[in-house]
Amino acid sequence: MSYSAWFQCIEGCEERYPLTEVIYRCRRCSGLLDVVHDIEELRKRSPSAWMMLFDERYKRSSWPYGSSVWGKKEWVCPTVANENVVSMYEGGTNLFWAERFGREIGVEDLWVKQCGNSHTGSFKDLGMTVLVSMVKQMIAEGKPIRAVACASTGDTSAALAAYCAAAGIQAVVFLPKDKVSHAQLIQPIANGALVLSLDTDFDGCMEIVQKVCAEEDIYLANSINSLRIEGQKTISIEIVQQFDWEIPDVIVIPGGNLGNVTAVGKGFLLMKELGLINALPRIVCAQAQRANPLYLSYLNGFREYHPVRAQPTLASAIQIGNPVSINKAIRILQTFHGIVEQASEDELANAAAQADRAGLFNCPHTGVALAVLLKLLERKEIRRTDRVVVISTANGLKFPEFKIDYHEGRLRDIHPRYANLPVELSPDLDAVKRVLDQKVG
Repeated sequence: MSYSAWFQCIEGCEERYPLTEVIYRCRRCSGLLDVVHDIEELRKRSPSAWMMLFDERYKRSSWPYGSSVWGKKEWVCPTVANENVVSMYEGGTNLFWAERFGREIGVEDLWVKQCGNSHTGSFKDLGMTVLVSMVKQMIAEGKPIRAVACASTGDTSAALAAYCAAAGIQAVVFLPKDKVSHAQLIQPIANGALVLSLDTDFDGCMEIVQKVCAEEDIYLANSINSLRIEGQKTISIEIVQQFDWEIPDVIVIPGGNLGNVTAVGKGFLLMKELGLINALPRIVCAQAQRANPLYLSYLNGFREYHPVRAQPTLASAIQIGNPVSINKAIRILQTFHGIVEQASEDELANAAAQADRAGLFNCPHTGVALAVLLKLLERKEIRRTDRVVVISTANGLKFPEFKIDYHEGRLRDIHPRYANLPVELSPDLDAVKRVLDQKVG
């Protein structure tokens, strides 16, 4: 079968462009572009046959289909030749059954999708494998692309740098100075990217990188480029696959630039359109209170949207006041009867720490999602009998300062209810036994 996909304007003009064209907005109306697939061709394979094919490929060694992204290549990016795929075996991440934490907070069937258990430690790998593979394909076809660039709050830059390093393509990353954790900063440095640290916030970096990428020889890798969304939409396909092709009731997603909300929704819609599922979950977008433009729009029924000046938040990767995927995300939330809620700094830090005590090790952005889950359970907008999946976007090991400062009580405006410091003792057996008697039940 011959599968195909193309860029298409999401506004009324529906202008089309090939995926190998360097373009980010519609030339006719300036609307955002989406990747659209030939659905009629995809329908020629039955739902059961698609399920069987995806299960046969899942985490196997046949190149490039062992990747959980490229194992769904026909649904993601059929345009790239296999020899131009740049993959690090992304996807296939743990769907963690958070039984103990769920019991504590009153939800019977709670799961955490550990997207941070990936090559560079975040879900950004899923989209970057598709984008960098397409760049490699374009270069092979003679396109004069000399670098790939992104603005980032940390994780996007790490993913771009790693995949470009594997492909032998120069990466350029724009980071807001002193607003990225050391663990995140060292990743693009180690992978040989050109790192530009700008004295601004993410939105300021985003403004600069879009101007730089107006020249066609530097390719834009931010999620305004919908190739990224194609890889990230496999999160929802993989979750359903891991549940033996059953859908959860609720998905809770941290939201910053809102590409992941768009992607997860798009994956569910494609599965429904092709008959693999017959219903849709409810999508919840969780925003940090200090960077909450989507939440403010939700309060007025999405009738109005205004960018905000994002304030410093512990959830630095979603400290974004003018998200590029806002219109796509609103459409997804309207389709999925979505909810948008916010979390304060105290709420997100304590929610992350509470879940850590049940065996997780959460990044602050996952803390935002967990805090919103707690609020919605209290308001009974999520039922205790719902099957709930929280999307964990990054590995907690990328945020050691957040963890250490929480337990040492150094986070401003945070009351650390679950702080757990080492007990310092002399090497004396009796002293150790006394502490054991006091602390261990």
